[in-house]
Amino acid sequence: MTADEAAPATCSRAGCRAAARWRIDWRNPKIHAADRTKTWVACDEHRDYLREFLAARSFPVTVATLSTAEPEAAR
Repeated sequence: MTADEAAPATCSRAGCRAAARWRIDWRNPKIHAADRTKTWVACDEHRDYLREFLAARSFPVTVATLSTAEPEAAR
């Protein structure tokens, strides 16, 4: 692999080694300023699980395809 080639992203769900296809941007408003977000990546199987995990905690969440990073949904 060259410096220009990135390793394929793997799902952020614990124990999952599947290729990630989704980007989940979120923040914890109790400790992060509005301009600071964190990113998890997810496979198709775990996209909704990870989004709901964050949304259940009232964290602002956006989901986009990993390749385009266009938001699919905001909460």
